[in-house]
Amino acid sequence: MLEPLKPERWTEAAAAHLLNRAGFGGPPSEIQALHRLGQEGAIARLVDGKGLATELPLNPPAWAHPDPDRVAKFRKLQGASEEERRRMRQDEQKQQRQQVEELRAWWLGRMVASPRPLEEKLVLFWHGHFATSAQKVRSAWLMYRQLDLFRKAGMGRWPDLLLGVTRDPAMLLWLDQAQSRREHPNENYAREVMELFALGEGHYTEKDILETARALTGLGLNRETQEPEWRPRQHDPGSKTVLGRTGPMGPDEVIPHIARQPQSARFVIGRLWRFFADETASADVTRGLVAEWDRSGGEIRSLLRSMFRSEAFYAPEVVRTQIKSPVQWLVCALRELERPLPPGPMVTGALRELGQDLLAPPNVKGWDGGVAWINTGTLTRRQQFAAVLVEGRAGLAAQAEGPRGQRLRERMAQQRKREDGVARIEALFSREERQDRQRFMAGLERRFLHTRMRSQLKDEVNDVLGDDAVPEPRAIREAVRVVLQSTDYQLT
Repeated sequence: MLEPLKPERWTEAAAAHLLNRAGFGGPPSEIQALHRLGQEGAIARLVDGKGLATELPLNPPAWAHPDPDRVAKFRKLQGASEEERRRMRQDEQKQQRQQVEELRAWWLGRMVASPRPLEEKLVLFWHGHFATSAQKVRSAWLMYRQLDLFRKAGMGRWPDLLLGVTRDPAMLLWLDQAQSRREHPNENYAREVMELFALGEGHYTEKDILETARALTGLGLNRETQEPEWRPRQHDPGSKTVLGRTGPMGPDEVIPHIARQPQSARFVIGRLWRFFADETASADVTRGLVAEWDRSGGEIRSLLRSMFRSEAFYAPEVVRTQIKSPVQWLVCALRELERPLPPGPMVTGALRELGQDLLAPPNVKGWDGGVAWINTGTLTRRQQFAAVLVEGRAGLAAQAEGPRGQRLRERMAQQRKREDGVARIEALFSREERQDRQRFMAGLERRFLHTRMRSQLKDEVNDVLGDDAVPEPRAIREAVRVVLQSTDYQLT
């Protein structure tokens, strides 16, 4: 059984850690409110949504629904001349690229503004876990549907989620299951469901993959309706043997069988622990989480509740040791600066340069994460973008260099009607904090770091504050920029 966090260790710093890992951070007022609920109340709010609004501030994109004219368009394309088909395909590809960009910005807006931060954080986890790319799927609507599947089923039972993903239209296209036939079973999805999604390397055989691919034949995609479709004539009804079980299995039998393997519990728990807590769970933590998994039938919600209650989740070697992903870094900065999402093309382009292009993971394994997020180039670009978030075009002029800086400058031109994109320091710090250097330094720590500043960072902040007893607003803004550009701020 997992050792629970001792009541006396539930501090504002612990509440900040929980909000950072189970969500995307937030301003001091949000952390204080979470702390006042107590640990159990805070977990209930984040995991169960207790006391939170059900209505979200952002409506789905206008195109996020089945296209009633799709069948007619599909048939028109089939009857068109070669030149007409080429033009129609070009128009469709252009529209899809635009809609995918809109979907990225819409999803980021949800991360920033949603009153249910864990819901969006878990969608981000599953997006990386199942690593589906719009570049091959080529349908913003199907990518939207997959994200919605993660949102609705991501906290449910693991066998149900894995079966839902298996039938998901975007996944059927992404890993070629839609092309699998009885005579020629396609092994792509069968291989990845074992290696990357459910078991991990070394816990299956090539025969298991082939037999699973046979079991999945018959599961296809109707290209006109964009719905999964069962095709009995394409299914191999013969007996298969997968992971020790033999029988005439189909998708509804083989996928839950894989998901219920003891190794699947250990594998998924390890991935969740790495995302939310630390690189590797100890043997004791793994045993405790596996016991909860078994008790709940593999319910992700129950697993997360146990994880966030545990002493291990708040251990010193876990707190502020995780490198923020580009998405975590951006959304956390916006929430702590209490400012809205900048124009979509600017933020999606910046994330692309920082190494996390949403809806376009680099390969079927997803993003490596951890130390792979940071190198000299990406750290420099984080610092440039931090200046933009805090100081608007003035920060851009001071930081941007070379072709990448020029691209950022062009994107920032879209902000000219938005008060120059400057952070409002009067909304971030009280009058007392702005007029007293010691209180201001404490306010910086409380809002952005949740720990004491290192002496080097403190010296850098003091340098920009100058010698004035009451720092100028410009100096206060520069101090915020220095903190967001620091190596300390890259950790959560």
